[in-house]
Amino acid sequence: MTTINFTLNGEPVSADVKPHHNVVEVLQRDFNLTGARESCGQGLCGCCTVIVDGKAVSGCLYLAIFLDGTQVRTIEGMADGDTLSPEQEAFIEAGAFQCGYCTPGFILMTRQLLDENPDPDDDAIKHYLSGNLCRCGAYLEIMEAVKLAARKRKGAANIG
Repeated sequence: MTTINFTLNGEPVSADVKPHHNVVEVLQRDFNLTGARESCGQGLCGCCTVIVDGKAVSGCLYLAIFLDGTQVRTIEGMADGDTLSPEQEAFIEAGAFQCGYCTPGFILMTRQLLDENPDPDDDAIKHYLSGNLCRCGAYLEIMEAVKLAARKRKGAANIG
């Protein structure tokens, strides 16, 4: 076992990991965070998405030992207390989910997209989210949620 230290959703944490443990295993086992879910096990569906040092990674493939010294954000760390993030609000308001299994990954990717491109067009959204799969087929609502999140973020920036 190796002890790793990292910042998880703004809090310093540590975990004992074996070389083969992936991020999803450690988040669930050590921190009871279940938003990142292993689905395909091949990094193809986006259900296991987490943000490491500002970049989305597939938690099913990313080895936990590489978290040492990093900043990690999960869906559980998106809200500010009881206040949802603009991305979370947008997904709820647009009804951009059915079963919800893929939703955390989509929300995290939306956050990263809007950090890089605050006003994406349809093609940019489709391209950016192409690594996330929704087996229920809520793609139209997801597209609307991304656009709504962009508007919400702009509105928050104008207020602040």
